[in-house]
Amino acid sequence: MTHQEDTGPPRLDDQLCFALYAAQRAVTAAYRPLLDDLGLTYPQYLVLLVLWEQGETTVKELAGALRLDYGTVSPLLKRLEAAGLVRRERSERDERSVLVACTGRAEELRERAARVPGALLTTTGLDGADVARLREELRMLADRASGAAPRSGAHARRAPQHRTPPPPLSLPRPLLPTVSTPW
Repeated sequence: MTHQEDTGPPRLDDQLCFALYAAQRAVTAAYRPLLDDLGLTYPQYLVLLVLWEQGETTVKELAGALRLDYGTVSPLLKRLEAAGLVRRERSERDERSVLVACTGRAEELRERAARVPGALLTTTGLDGADVARLREELRMLADRASGAAPRSGAHARRAPQHRTPPPPLSLPRPLLPTVSTPW
């Protein structure tokens, strides 16, 4: 990198955030026709992936697994419930908690949804090893970014402090599938 690049205005194509944004949009768009066949949106698919893996869970645990806040998850669950795919009920043990579970209709979608990862491999031309490598790199990036504190002004010019890396994130496997189901 030259001195001019250091001091010049940032370029869009040089930004990691833009590359991640563009890739996320492209992958989500590749999912769209596959999920349309299931009658699901991408966020609904992610909710069902968590429920298929974990079974009945609380809204709080579901939001944590998806890295979403309650205000985002709640309307999503209302739409899934209206579609007859999930049921919500207060926990008998703790009335503050709301439990979410798949209905029989959602369980029927599970087998059809199992074909989605293979279709994404075909669409992208990636193989299982490519996906495993990308997934691991993105996990490491998420770990580092979640532990990074924004720095500005004089703090940004200091040498980086040596610190213990943040603990690994516990991401649900359906969101970051294994090599056998790479997507």
